Amino acid sequence: MRISAKQLVENALKEIETISLDEAQKLLNDDNTVFVDIRDVRELYRSGKIPGALHAPRGMLEFWVDPESEYHRDIFSSGKKFVLYCAKSHRSALATLALQNMGLSPICHIDGGFEAWTKATLPTEVVENK
Repeated sequence: MRISAKQLVENALKEIETISLDEAQKLLNDDNTVFVDIRDVRELYRSGKIPGALHAPRGMLEFWVDPESEYHRDIFSSGKKFVLYCAKSHRSALATLALQNMGLSPICHIDGGFEAWTKATLPTEVVENK
């Protein structure tokens, strides 16, 4: 293997903005900020999500962001700040770099991800299995 997943994450972290839980919490009620949960939907059903977060599954993220894609979601053309998170912050680091490379800005991710968020007993909301 030429490069490990761990190395990919370490390289991404050098290129992207990582915010602390405190910084993230301050942005939670900011109308110009969108929290984006990139975890698998089963993870959301199992453990909930940050209140108000948009679920954008990692596998579709680039397609939802690209305005030329048939899957584009208008929210990603809103000019708002995007705060990505996953379970531990590894997937969100890679996703943040990918979207940053596509030109999405401003964008960052949460250090420690949803696990750190819940460990700090910050607010969450239930996601019901439909």
